[in-house]
Order: sequence, then C-alpha cells, then structure tokens
Amino acid sequence: MFEKFAKDAREAVVRAQDEGRALGADRIGTEHVLLGMVRTPDTVAARALERLGLHHAEVLATVRTLPAHAIDADALAGVGIDLDAVRAQVEASFGPGALDTPPPTRGSTGHLPFEPASKKLLEIALREAVRCKHRRIDTGHLLLAVARLDDTTAYRVLSSLGVGPAAVRESVTAVWADVPVG
Repeated sequence: MFEKFAKDAREAVVRAQDEGRALGADRIGTEHVLLGMVRTPDTVAARALERLGLHHAEVLATVRTLPAHAIDADALAGVGIDLDAVRAQVEASFGPGALDTPPPTRGSTGHLPFEPASKKLLEIALREAVRCKHRRIDTGHLLLAVARLDDTTAYRVLSSLGVGPAAVRESVTAVWADVPVG
C-alpha cells in the first residue's frame, strides 16, 4: 500500500515515528500520525488545518492534555480511582507536566509498531483516495481518515480543538482545489 503514498504522506508516517518517540510512546497512535502530517507547513493536511486556525503547536498541546487511553481512565473510575486527582497530586509533587513526557527508554531510536487504529487510519486513507478517484494518497486523505474514525485519539484531538468532520472535508477539498493532488 505504501507505494501509493505521495511523498508528503510517506514523510508524515516517518514523522509519526518521531512524534511518538518524542512523546515517549511505545507504539504509533493515530495522534502521532496526525502530528506527523501537520508537522511540515506545506502538506495538504497542514494547509487544511491552517485554514481552520490550527497549527502543529496547538495539535501537540492538545495531544499532551488528552488522556492516552480514555478507556483506561473509565476503567480506573469504575474501581474508584480518579485519574484527574492522581494527575493533580503527581503534578503537585513533581511539577506541572510530570506525567506528560516520560524519559527516553533504551532502544528509543528503534522502529515503533503501529497501533491497530493507526493501521485502520492508513486503510481508510486508501479508501478516501479511491472514493475521490485519486491515484495517490496524500496527507489530505490521511486527515479525511482521521475525521472518519471517531473512536480514535486523533479524532478526539480535533474535536477538542473544535474541528468536526464536515469542516475537515471542506477544508481539505479547498486545499486540493489550490494544490494538485498527490
């Protein structure tokens, strides 16, 4: 499938590795793919989000504020543990953001595997390209895939920033009108 990826989409996947490592992740999540695609200002995704008033810095800040796994927070709440209270106590003891960026682990320069949701995002991006009758997958297709996968961290990031699927689709389409696809 990667042979169908345009240069910006391939670079976004490589950058997703970097973003994941920088955030101390052991797998590439959809949020890392989102960060990878908006890291360079001239990609279709970056231009589309810029039209919506968003840049890499805002997306990164939002990724850092969202719980990594909302299901885990819900599970902990089910047994009487308030994750927000734990975070507040840790930050009171160790400083703001103490839980946000863990120290690098051994082998942190190696390949990070994709989470299943990230693999699904790449698959949906391919479907978006086919639906649009495009021969190549660019970061616009990746962003459209994020907007379709409403159970992912990347979707929650965009939602937290006030960006919904319709706005994403409209913005990506507008960028494609100005920039050749793939």
